Amino acid sequence: MTTALPHPYSRVLYVGPDLQRGSFAELFQRQLVAARNESALADIADTTEGYDALWQIVRASIAAGQLPLLLIDLDPNSSSPYLDWLRSELQQLAGDPATQAQLLVARGNAAAVETLDALIEHRESHLDCVTVAPLPGAHAWSCIPEHDYRVLLCNGPRCTRRGALPLWKALREQLKAAGKLECAGGVHITRTQCQFPCDQGPTLSVYPPGAWYQVQNEEDVRTLVQERFVEGREVPALLMRPLLT
Repeated sequence: MTTALPHPYSRVLYVGPDLQRGSFAELFQRQLVAARNESALADIADTTEGYDALWQIVRASIAAGQLPLLLIDLDPNSSSPYLDWLRSELQQLAGDPATQAQLLVARGNAAAVETLDALIEHRESHLDCVTVAPLPGAHAWSCIPEHDYRVLLCNGPRCTRRGALPLWKALREQLKAAGKLECAGGVHITRTQCQFPCDQGPTLSVYPPGAWYQVQNEEDVRTLVQERFVEGREVPALLMRPLLT
């Protein structure tokens, strides 16, 4: 006699970076086992070093008839374009529309394992892989935006722990308010993975000239935008210094 699952899925995968190693992974796995059991650890797909392991799990699940399959996206840097990309990749893996309809994606929070059961049950919030909008052939985002500077804000694991994610929003808002976001004489901004030096982060680098800054809070971001990009002068107080070893 088989026991019915408490949800409509044959399998649920937990997908995202830093889910297998490190203190964050240790806490997540401990909570997941407490909420499920040890077998749930086999449903973790860590994407820190790429997506090959995830695609292998999905292919194996399709081959074994473990459908419908729900992927819970736990990437803290997730966005709508990322989810669309993930769904389009699953769409290609599935092949036929019937299988595509059996692969679904939902957005979750690895820091709140206790909310995942409600998320799994909330079928209305799950996205299938049949109706993914195709990329347009031509669009304004196909063009290189006008800019004089490129700013790279690190969103690696240690800078993220130091508060880099809300600083990204603040950086964009301050540049836009100053009329310096992706325009002639302005700034193109990009989030990156680890840039180093982690111990002085959050790390922000400006090209040209290749200067490295430490921005610890929104006040630092405001100062940098005003002095560096509006007034056009260096900001010595925020420049990173070589650390003695």
